[in-house]
Amino acid sequence: MADQLYLSLWFPAFRFENLPAATISVLRQFARISGLPRVAAAAAYPVSFTEPPVYQRVYVLDKRAEEGADTSASIIENAVADAMELLHEDTAYEFEMKWQLWAYEAAVAGLDATWKRAPSTVKFLAFGPEFDDATFEQNGHMRVDFGLDTPWIFDEEDGAWDEDEARADAAKYIKENIEMLLAFTLSVEKNCNVQNRLLWTESGEPLAEKLVARLQRLN
Repeated sequence: MADQLYLSLWFPAFRFENLPAATISVLRQFARISGLPRVAAAAAYPVSFTEPPVYQRVYVLDKRAEEGADTSASIIENAVADAMELLHEDTAYEFEMKWQLWAYEAAVAGLDATWKRAPSTVKFLAFGPEFDDATFEQNGHMRVDFGLDTPWIFDEEDGAWDEDEARADAAKYIKENIEMLLAFTLSVEKNCNVQNRLLWTESGEPLAEKLVARLQRLN
């Protein structure tokens, strides 16, 4: 069953005014791993996520950008500066970026099943110390929301990967997705002055065990 996947980050002796710099540092590591250096969207939520955002912006990253539209606002440093121009301790700041992960497309309408790279949205949340009753204590000064863990688990249906070749392909592509996930988390730990990090799922199931079990079933 699909599960939400998160990475929580805590910084040592953290000062609130350093939140923009910490956010930029983490986003840069993601851009380095993903190869996609632009922010797709940004928002700021006051008090709690039940409140409407006080700041919201979606950036042009489609074909219009390729045709010469000004995309400078979507550069990490610019997007963070705009969203965090006025820092408030009761506010959470959200930034969306994308990376390409392998996804399985089952056979349909006469077309063979195949694996393709597909864009996947990752959300980065930077918490003010008074946001949602100091949620940073449990969620981290920053929390990365990877979405569902499907790209790293892939529960195949109806014996779709029973054949040796199909199983080998599945193992290869799932492993590549796992390597990207681990490369990002290790890069953050190495380059962002993180005191503690926790990769966790919403259900509480240990992710490492799920990943190992998935690869063992395919090998």
